[in-house]
Amino acid sequence: MLTFCAVVKSNFRSIPALGVIPVIALCLVTSLRCTESFMRENVMEELQHLQSDDGSKQKMLDILKRFHSEDEADIMDEDDSPLSEETIQKVLSGNQISFEDLSAEEKKHFQRAVASGELSKLIKPWEPWWSKPSAKYISLGQDGTQLVQPLVKEDTAVSSEDGIESDPLHDVPLGPDSPLPSVSKLSAAGPSPLLAVHLVDIMYSYCFTLRLYNGDWQSDPIGSATVLLSISSVLGQEGQPETVLEALSHCMEQTCSPAFRHMGGLQFALGLINDTITLLHLDTPALVCMLCDLRRLIQHAEKDLKSENSRKSKSSEIKTKLKFAERKVYFIMCWAHEQPQEAWSSIAAMVEAEKSRLVEFIGSKTSVPKMKKVQNEGKPLIKEVE
Repeated sequence: MLTFCAVVKSNFRSIPALGVIPVIALCLVTSLRCTESFMRENVMEELQHLQSDDGSKQKMLDILKRFHSEDEADIMDEDDSPLSEETIQKVLSGNQISFEDLSAEEKKHFQRAVASGELSKLIKPWEPWWSKPSAKYISLGQDGTQLVQPLVKEDTAVSSEDGIESDPLHDVPLGPDSPLPSVSKLSAAGPSPLLAVHLVDIMYSYCFTLRLYNGDWQSDPIGSATVLLSISSVLGQEGQPETVLEALSHCMEQTCSPAFRHMGGLQFALGLINDTITLLHLDTPALVCMLCDLRRLIQHAEKDLKSENSRKSKSSEIKTKLKFAERKVYFIMCWAHEQPQEAWSSIAAMVEAEKSRLVEFIGSKTSVPKMKKVQNEGKPLIKEVE
């Protein structure tokens, strides 16, 4: 039993947006054989230690016989196993399997298990990097670059900015590996006073994406980028929200939409606002690292799209959006690098005020079947529709 479980564990990995590979079903299918072997060995060992009277031996043999009969009856039900013999052999051979490797029937079983929540307890909850103590002590150079560069193998032809994914040895994302230029060099016009509002939209969308993918956006850069563009009006629709409430309202409306409602609805949305507030209470280097990680996500998605054979019109549309998003994030990252710490405290206070207002408006309810905007003193709010 212990040997089999070790095999299963070595082949266990998470699949963002779907949950986990259903190797637990494999354990359920094969555990009967493991248990039979375990029990038989222990019963026979016990027989050897018993006195040789016929009564004791017969009693133990009857127990073993009864167990074996029940076990055989259970094994006959293995024809209803959610996994095929071929899939089981792949796992036992040490091969990785993905959702695409499953048969139509296996996919159906897996999706039902995901929908019922059976697999959620098997996923280790991800702890956001911005909630870790190390996030308060991030240091960058005066030009915004990472002070300590991670080691890269000589045969790797990518830089940390372009190709290094989040190192498990690092609690926080890597910062820029090249100096950040002044905003004045990027645009002749001065930065928009609405950049702070746009940053709130981007931060919320970033937190949403990482929580959806359990912190592992690298497993599916295109999917992660698509989610990001769906939540953010600034990056996905080139939106120009003028107030913090307007930015939050759009993000919350998307969070509570049918596509993402399964994540927790309004309760999850309020948690993402808390994530945004937590980030804003960190120092400027933390925000720069966050934006750098977001830019890296977008760049990976662009790179994967170039090598993917997808429909031309669809691919062209998302490439255009990602190109705009990458430029927007880079500009805001350079702008954020120049801002004093007091600026973030002010924005955090505005977000906290709007959150309190939303909580008061929503009341004690935490989920809604439908969401729509309503006007209240000229400002959009989220309204519950029974």
